[in-house]
Amino acid sequence: MKPSAGASAALPLLAAALAIGAVATTGFSQASPLPPEIGARFYGFFLDRYPLFAFALVYGLVWIAMLAMRGGTSLVRRILGVLVGASLLLGLGLHPTFGGLVLRAGFATGGMTFLTFQPMSAAYATGAAASAFVFGAALAVSRLLIGASTPAASWRQRIARGLYRCGTGFLALWFAFAMIGAAHLAGFGPWPRRAMSVSEAGKAVSLIFAGFFPHVMLVWLALRYKPRQASFAA
Repeated sequence: MKPSAGASAALPLLAAALAIGAVATTGFSQASPLPPEIGARFYGFFLDRYPLFAFALVYGLVWIAMLAMRGGTSLVRRILGVLVGASLLLGLGLHPTFGGLVLRAGFATGGMTFLTFQPMSAAYATGAAASAFVFGAALAVSRLLIGASTPAASWRQRIARGLYRCGTGFLALWFAFAMIGAAHLAGFGPWPRRAMSVSEAGKAVSLIFAGFFPHVMLVWLALRYKPRQASFAA
């Protein structure tokens, strides 16, 4: 039995919040023992500067799994789609080290914008847009790989739906990355250099909820009013 539209849309956000709670409860930090190879790839500049991206990855991975649960294609295709899509997202987000191409694209784009004497706000906006584009591309490819049952449509309708998905999804993720990128400005502490406090966990959950709420609403609306078009979601 498929989960309801509301539960499906909220599941990735709840998973990200639970991941934050688990990190705060267990006291996981840079002091926690990790294999040297993993620690060298995980800890570093991008995790220090953009710590909430770790939970954005959780959101994306659960979003891909949710889409497979809602999909109307064969089980084999959905399983393969999840595996390839999750691998793509993790590769773009963690290779060669934490942040991957997602955060590096944003950092490079924002940095170049600032170096052309644009205001910091414009540099931050373009950087968030670049990161959102790469992150959203991984979700879009996952959606295509998993597939979904959609009613027959003309090529014009398909183009219109594709433009809608890309446009609204990109804008929602742009907002999300702008929010989570401002974690330190919002008072989030120095995790992972030390354990995450309860108040910092609350701030992290608030930023994740506020940032990804527009994307969640797009998914909910798509599942609520287009029940045969699970892949219509951003």
